[in-house]
Amino acid sequence: MFKSLREKLKKWKDKVVEEFSEKEVEEEKKIPKTKEKSSKKETKKTPKIEKKEIKKSSKKEKKKKIPSKKTQKEKKEKTLNEKIIKEPIKKSEEIEPKKEGFFKKLFSHKEEEIEEETQEKKSFLDKFKKKITEEKFEELFQELELEMLQNNVSYEAVQFIKENLSKSLVGKNLSEISLEEKLREAIEEILINPPNLIEEIKESLKEKKPFVIIFVGINGSGKTTSIAKVAHLLKKEKLSICLAAADTFRAAAIEQLEIHANKLEIPIIKKDYNSDPASVGFEAIAYAKKHGIDVVLIDTAGRMNTKDSLMKEMEKIIRVCNPDKKIFLGESITGNDATEQARAFNDSISIDGIILSKADIDERGGTALSVSYITKKPIYFLGTGQSYDDLEIFDKENILKRLGLWIILEWRNIIKLWN
Repeated sequence: MFKSLREKLKKWKDKVVEEFSEKEVEEEKKIPKTKEKSSKKETKKTPKIEKKEIKKSSKKEKKKKIPSKKTQKEKKEKTLNEKIIKEPIKKSEEIEPKKEGFFKKLFSHKEEEIEEETQEKKSFLDKFKKKITEEKFEELFQELELEMLQNNVSYEAVQFIKENLSKSLVGKNLSEISLEEKLREAIEEILINPPNLIEEIKESLKEKKPFVIIFVGINGSGKTTSIAKVAHLLKKEKLSICLAAADTFRAAAIEQLEIHANKLEIPIIKKDYNSDPASVGFEAIAYAKKHGIDVVLIDTAGRMNTKDSLMKEMEKIIRVCNPDKKIFLGESITGNDATEQARAFNDSISIDGIILSKADIDERGGTALSVSYITKKPIYFLGTGQSYDDLEIFDKENILKRLGLWIILEWRNIIKLWN
C-alpha cells in the first residue's frame, strides 16, 4: 500500500515540476530580447526556480551549474578591484573639473581686474602720447595767457614765454617732456639775478671815490624811504654815506630825507626849493670827495614818464653828476604802469638796475617778471615793509616759487582739461 502511494506521489511531483518548468520556458520565449531590465519580482523568482531545478538535477549537473568557492572568491575579488579602480577615477573626474571651475572663478576676477588696470594705464599713457600741434598749443596757451595778463605780467613778457614754450613743446609728445619744467625754464630766462652791489662798490672804491648812485621814478613810488633803506644797508657794511636832497620840487621832500639822515646819523646836502637839482647833486659829490666819503645817494623829484620836459631835466642831472649806478624805483602793485614807467626811464637815461617797493603786497610777482623782461636789467632789491631792515636782496628762485604757485598750477589745470 505505502509503496504504491509513495510511487504515485513521486510521479505526481515530477509531473508538477515538469509542467511548471515548461510554462516558464514558454514565458521566457514570449519576452523580447531587447529588454535589458527586468522587475525586481522576476529577478527574485528566477533564482528560486533555478534552485529547485538544481535540487532535482543530478549531482553531476549541480557541479557544472554551481560555481565553486574558489571561482566565487575570484569573482568577488574582481568586482571589488573593479570598484576600487573605478571609484577613484570617477571621483577624480568629478572633483577635478570642480576644482578647475573654482580656481578659474577665483582667478578670473583677478585677471579681469589686472586687465582693467592695464587698459586704464594704456589709455592714460595713450593720452600722453598725443603730439602737441601748433593749433593745440595755441588753444592750451590761450587760458594761461589770460591768467598771466590778469596778474600784472606784461603782454611782451607773455609773448616771450609763449614763443619759448612753443619751440620746446610743438611737435613733441607729452610723455617725452615735463611741461612744468619747460614753463619754468621759459620764465627763468626773463629773470636776472643782480650782481652784489656791496662788492661792486668796494671794487670801484679801489680806483676812485665816491661811488655815486642816483634814484629815479614817479611820484609816490617810495624813493625817499628806499634810499634810507639802502643807506642803512651800506652803513652796516662799514661804508660811509652822504645824502643829496635833489628833489627841490615836491613839498616836504627835503625835510623827509633830512629826518632819515638824522636817524641814520649821516650827512645830507640840501638847497632851497625850486633850486637846480643838478647843482645839489654836484655839491654832494664835491662834499664827499673833500671828506673822503665812500658813497653818495642822490634823491630826485618824481616825474611822470609821459612828460618830455621833466625827462630832459633828468637827463641833465645825469650828465652833471655822472653816476655809477642809475636805479629806477617802481611799485610792485602798479603792475603794467610800473612796466611802462621802467621802459620810459630806461629809454631816456638807460637805467642800470631796479628796486621794487611794496613787494610784500604783490603776492604773485607779475610786475617783477614784466619789468625784468622790458628793461633787460636786474632787480637789485625788493622793499617789503617800512622799517630800514625791510629790504630784501632779489633772488629769482624766490620769485619763481611765487610765480609757480599760480602759473604752474594754472598750467596743470589746463593740461588736465586737455587729457
